[in-house]
Amino acid sequence: MPVAAAPSPSALSVAADPLWQRQLGLLLESTGEGIFGIDLAGHCVFINRAGARMLGWDADEVLGRNMHWLTHHSHADGSAYPDSDCPIFNAFRQGLPCRIDTEVFWRSDGSAFAVEYSSHPILDGAEVRGAVITFLDITGRKRAAQALQRAKDELEQRVGERTRELSAALGQLRELSAYLESVREEERTRIAREVHDELGSLLVALRMDVTWLDKRLGEQQAREPQAAQDMRERMRCKCGNMSRLIESAVDNVGRIITDLRPSILDHQGLWAALEWQAQEFTQAGEIDLDWQVPHQPLPELPEPAAMAVFRIFQEMLSNIGRHARASRVQVRIAQAAGTLVLRVRDDGCGAPPGAFEASDAYGVMGMRERALHLGGSLAIHSNPGQGCALELRLPLPAAMP
Repeated sequence: MPVAAAPSPSALSVAADPLWQRQLGLLLESTGEGIFGIDLAGHCVFINRAGARMLGWDADEVLGRNMHWLTHHSHADGSAYPDSDCPIFNAFRQGLPCRIDTEVFWRSDGSAFAVEYSSHPILDGAEVRGAVITFLDITGRKRAAQALQRAKDELEQRVGERTRELSAALGQLRELSAYLESVREEERTRIAREVHDELGSLLVALRMDVTWLDKRLGEQQAREPQAAQDMRERMRCKCGNMSRLIESAVDNVGRIITDLRPSILDHQGLWAALEWQAQEFTQAGEIDLDWQVPHQPLPELPEPAAMAVFRIFQEMLSNIGRHARASRVQVRIAQAAGTLVLRVRDDGCGAPPGAFEASDAYGVMGMRERALHLGGSLAIHSNPGQGCALELRLPLPAAMP
């Protein structure tokens, strides 16, 4: 049954109920939020002008009517919303306040608007007399949130597309880098063979000619004038100097050939080449070597992988020689669970971890790229004053791509 309205100097419609004091009128009218109260039957006992305006009614038309069936009867999709599920009614049925921003209220013209509302029970001592509801039209906020979500989704989509493009470009770049590295190794091998076959043969022939010439000059001629004998001796000295220069050239050519393509790698395999390289490095730098490999034979890697491991190992030793100031190098080679593990540790000065991530750490970047191309990884552990440890992990042939 509708409750009669009491007059209000502020044009607020208030039910004739002693709970509602007319002095609340100015307070309720001063807010832009909608506010209404309901009794235990769900009937409206008061509503402020802002609330009535948002609902599309005059305040007098709302008083005494069931507010759930008037403005909260359906969900946003139009499906029925029974009052037994209504959080507003549960505020006084269960004595529980609530705050909801995921529902809609319905206007008198049948349109709906997104609403944020809160419902609190009204107590008269220990007795619940009804509930007071405050609500606010948040259509603009919802639209802004939806627009923000759309923009976020579009941004995430663009970022995802760009990430995929960059990943594809990075993959192509790595493939190109690997191809260039293979071409470089092939060219090194070709040059090494040509230097060995052509220049090496020429130096050997030249050394033989100089030896022959020195031998002929050493044969004494009968009754030669003293001046001729002196000239012959000077020429023999020149032959000796030429022979020493040729020997030095032969040694340099051998070193260049070894740098281009270590013959031990072709003749004795990767593991012997690594040990030879470690021995050469530590002897040249007067550094102690702690070398350890497993007792069982290690499988030979395919030629490109073997060369990549050898070049990574060379770069590891080169970094020690340039930066570490170490007195001892420890090398460990092991295999476990189909993985090759190569560890190189020094007792040098070490470096902060960020030093190996610097943009100009080209040696480290090269090692990592070689390892990634083979499906492996390179880990670096170092701290100032604590030396440096590098660990290369690669899948062994049976597990290699």
